[in-house]
Amino acid sequence: MEDNLFSGIGNGTQIDNKALQTVQKSFMQVQDILDQNRLLINEINQNHESKIPDNLTRNVGLIRELNNNIRRVVDLYADLSTNFTTRSMDASSEGESSGILRSTGGKGNQKRIRSG
Repeated sequence: MEDNLFSGIGNGTQIDNKALQTVQKSFMQVQDILDQNRLLINEINQNHESKIPDNLTRNVGLIRELNNNIRRVVDLYADLSTNFTTRSMDASSEGESSGILRSTGGKGNQKRIRSG
């Protein structure tokens, strides 16, 4: 399953284990937060439907927690995006400096033809 999940990333560009572990860890954290949010939303809905003043007051804290969780998910995705942008730029500069394109697109490594 894990192999299939990441097989199409990067149009055949090799993904190192550290990057894969980072993605998996982040996705697991996001899933945990989303599961927590589902529970919070259910409790908020039940409290709202009950119309009991104490429950409605409790919703204020629950909604704050929900908003904080959403911020955490956004931060995790932003970190992932930054990490992959940095890795992509690093890999690109490595390929340019060595004159080799790094690809597993079925053609193996190819030398880049330089003009001039």
